[in-house]
Amino acid sequence: MSATDQTARPLLPPRLMRFFRMIALLRESPIAMTGVAIILFWVIVAVFAPLLAPFDPNATLQPFARPGTAYAAGRGTFWLGSDNLGRDILSRIIWGSRTVLFYGFVATACAYALGILMGLAAGYYRGWLDEVLSRIGDIILSFPILVLYVVIIATIGASGINIVLAVTFASAPGIMRIVRGLVLEIRERDYVAAAQMRGESGWYIMFVEILPNARGPLIVDACLRMGYVTITIGVLGFLGLGLPPPDPDWGGMVNQARSMALAFPYMTVLPCIAISSLVLGLNLLADGLREISLRD
Repeated sequence: MSATDQTARPLLPPRLMRFFRMIALLRESPIAMTGVAIILFWVIVAVFAPLLAPFDPNATLQPFARPGTAYAAGRGTFWLGSDNLGRDILSRIIWGSRTVLFYGFVATACAYALGILMGLAAGYYRGWLDEVLSRIGDIILSFPILVLYVVIIATIGASGINIVLAVTFASAPGIMRIVRGLVLEIRERDYVAAAQMRGESGWYIMFVEILPNARGPLIVDACLRMGYVTITIGVLGFLGLGLPPPDPDWGGMVNQARSMALAFPYMTVLPCIAISSLVLGLNLLADGLREISLRD
């Protein structure tokens, strides 16, 4: 192979090059980088939860221990205190991050998968299919979102899978509307007409020609929607409709300690801070991405 051929070949795979370009773009926005730092913090906490948690999150150890209290019956310290059942709050917050991140990501991804399919089909094919999907979406969106979540979970039962189903059912129509609007604009462009002239199938045009060119607004909306889903999981846990106990759940922790909030405020305040910080990170990332897109 000649020296010219070696220099012409890219040093890194295309996907890795796109990743580094994305990181370089994020560095242009301090807001986005702050959001990334907060999200990355919670991702690291979730991944290394078995190593970071000082105690078993479900172990009954020492009830009503104040923050900084040493464990009387063994080694260790309740750095954030313990709850009424003697469970270490720090350990439950650490393990609860796994619950929120996993179910939040899965629920958002499922809602986007369904919403994108519906939006692409409605916006590209139009006609009766657009009318049917749009009317179904209008009916679902006419219900208050929180009431819809509560009705679905109360009907089918509280579990992680049912939370994903409820979020997917309630969020997909809103995503469909966004995708449909983008498709209606992009489908009139020249490269879509060229693909139609080549005889490409409708699904090829939707997923190869249209969807990649609509990814910018969808990525921003996905970050915001992930924050909404995080709040939803917390609210459902607070209402007793989240994951069944004793699994660590930030909203469930607030629910279990709400009657003792005045006497032991750290039991409710600390899980609320965890929820707020993750939502803040997602919102900052979305704002930074929007700022970068407006510059371009």
